[in-house]
Amino acid sequence: MHLKIYFNDKPLFLCDVIDSVIEPYLHHDDAVFIDELNIHTIKSMIHEMQQQKVHAGVFRHQDLNELKKAFFKKFTLIQAAGGLIRNEKEETLLIFRRGKWDLPKGKLDDGETLEQCAVREVLEETGLKVKLVAPLLITYHTYHQGTSFILKESHWYTMKTNSHQALVPQTEEDIEQVKWVDDLSLPPYLPLAYPSIVDVLKAWLAK
Repeated sequence: MHLKIYFNDKPLFLCDVIDSVIEPYLHHDDAVFIDELNIHTIKSMIHEMQQQKVHAGVFRHQDLNELKKAFFKKFTLIQAAGGLIRNEKEETLLIFRRGKWDLPKGKLDDGETLEQCAVREVLEETGLKVKLVAPLLITYHTYHQGTSFILKESHWYTMKTNSHQALVPQTEEDIEQVKWVDDLSLPPYLPLAYPSIVDVLKAWLAK
């Protein structure tokens, strides 16, 4: 098994075995591989992933849960939730903000479940009322916020709605467009999407 964490657009794989997804990365000179778990190697991997010359990382340990727990301690964890929304025409909803194609999502509020958060964020960012269907994927990415190093854990759910509702982009969140896209038309949008969003879309298309 493995868990993928993005540092900007660079993937770091935490894993207990080298599977077919990870194996190709080990053949690249710009990838970092560590298989010894201690406080120094964790700090080293985090440092390396922020270097311009490094484009991927692989951190292997026989106990993935132990590795995850130790690695996550170095970050402030923020949970978020969002949706991959489908309509009766078999189209997927995309939003465009800050120069990237994205999916509606947002941070978890106090006293809220992840499912409630996902549905609320979709309504706020797109104007759509949706029905939550099932969990799809969890993605991770890091960023700096002041002096804190944040690890955002985003829980994604498949949702359904109809195409007759008005699409209302939340402009105060810098959302410029909300649009429906059919599956055959999705590929051209992927190069202009965040890597974690591409993973969510590909998880749906692979179903």
